[in-house]
Amino acid sequence: MSDVAVIGAPELVSGFALAGARTYEVRDAEDARATWQHLPPTVAIVLLSAAAADAIGDATRARGAPLTMLLPS
Repeated sequence: MSDVAVIGAPELVSGFALAGARTYEVRDAEDARATWQHLPPTVAIVLLSAAAADAIGDATRARGAPLTMLLPS
């Protein structure tokens, strides 16, 4: 079964854990990039904060990367 992950600031991602998503609290661009690089292979969908999406950049478009969606700010 595939997982959903959420990457962003703690105040943004915490509620998604209640829905069963894997949540990754990041505080800066470096944390966001490191989290993206170490996502488990079971993650198929990633919801990103705007800041996390900016930090991760084109890596979201790599072949085999999970489907990504930008969270509204």
